[in-house]
Amino acid sequence: MAGIHIADIEAAINHWRQTKPSPDGIVLADEVRALAEVYALMVYDRHDLADETTMPATAFKAWKAWYDTTPDTPCIAICSTSQGDAVCKGCGRTFDEVQCWPEMTPGEKRTTWRRITLEGNAWRFNTYADRAREGPISGP
Repeated sequence: MAGIHIADIEAAINHWRQTKPSPDGIVLADEVRALAEVYALMVYDRHDLADETTMPATAFKAWKAWYDTTPDTPCIAICSTSQGDAVCKGCGRTFDEVQCWPEMTPGEKRTTWRRITLEGNAWRFNTYADRAREGPISGP
């Protein structure tokens, strides 16, 4: 099932705690409160995924606002699926994921991001990530 992973709910909570800190250490921002309720129920019920279609509207709105601050696509503009690979060497997505990306829901996209990040074997996580950390190559 595609859905919103508990780690994403936690990341969204932390985003909102930083964006709208408690003025007194007691009162929570509305976004934090809405997401914390979903998070607590997920922990209590031992669920890793929240269904984006049944999540309370206020919680989904808060999560979606966080989601909109994250990169939309894992693409690094080196698409080996266009050369016939079943899985792109550049980003780690399958051919179907690359083709259907524009129509995917935010939860489906985050599920894909989570999988390729956990696998960590696409070029975006090694060769090209190393080059990006090194910075531009200086010429003579």
